[in-house]
Amino acid sequence: MLSQMIADPARRCFAVQCCDDGAVIGSTSLYDLDLDESRAEVGATWFDRSCWGGPYNAESKLLLFGHAFDDLRLARLALRTDNLNVRSQHALSRLGLVYEGTLRSHMRRQDGTRRDSLYYSLLADEWPTVRNMLRARIAAKRTA
Repeated sequence: MLSQMIADPARRCFAVQCCDDGAVIGSTSLYDLDLDESRAEVGATWFDRSCWGGPYNAESKLLLFGHAFDDLRLARLALRTDNLNVRSQHALSRLGLVYEGTLRSHMRRQDGTRRDSLYYSLLADEWPTVRNMLRARIAAKRTA
């Protein structure tokens, strides 16, 4: 699966490393990247359980969103999550993303059941506000 993801020209995969020791603690990617339409989705994101609740998700999204909006000049990022993944839904809201809606029976889960997908997005004109919020959130986590 990883080799397919890396080979996909419409995907950019990123490792998330701990600055202290360089250990890989997670991964995320831009996919369905369409530079002509100026949009992409963010997904295949995971973090080692020991890193949950820390600053890592906010820090990685600050870097990824910055790359998407500042370097690639995208107009829109979308993120989706399983309707059963309440933790992810809360994380997306805390990141400053806007809930757009639900695609019912959108795809199969690994166990074969059907899932609804909740879509969230961030637009380029919202990015400066979200960037400042993420920076403040990260700074608060570091001093806590």
